[in-house]
Amino acid sequence: MEKNGFILVGKIVGAHGVKGNIKAYSYAESLSVYKPGSSILIINPKGLEKSYKIKWVKPHGRFILLSLKGVESRNSAEILIGSGFFIERDSLPELEDGSYYWFDIIGLSVFTTDEQYIGHVESIIPTGSNDVFVVRDQNKGNETLVPALEHVVLEIDFKLKTMRVDLPEGL
Repeated sequence: MEKNGFILVGKIVGAHGVKGNIKAYSYAESLSVYKPGSSILIINPKGLEKSYKIKWVKPHGRFILLSLKGVESRNSAEILIGSGFFIERDSLPELEDGSYYWFDIIGLSVFTTDEQYIGHVESIIPTGSNDVFVVRDQNKGNETLVPALEHVVLEIDFKLKTMRVDLPEGL
């Protein structure tokens, strides 16, 4: 999800301790996107938003712990539970050619080499060897699993928001 140049990178799931630390589920693959001193935008379920500066971040099992300037007590951390948090898209590291962020892929319209519309990328399933794009056609109710392989995904055009694929036999 994107909002005014900010990318959704996690969700606050709890408070940790009494000093206002936040327990969160991170959608980011690496903690390097949470740089101390950088800003995050927190939007609560009611749509209220506020920016905070990151003091520090640490891994905590399958979650992360965040300390934010201005969130100094357990009560102020608990108020944020259920909120999503966003970072500036421009602060993300540049990727190598042929690599993409998932949020860039999700939502693309998918067509075969003979211009047949399959649907749009709804989600991505990470597997050990390659990702799999879940492509759904809402009108027909069809779901197609497309392996994210070079010989299957032939072209991605972010300006047109399209992906062209050559589906293997049986898909």
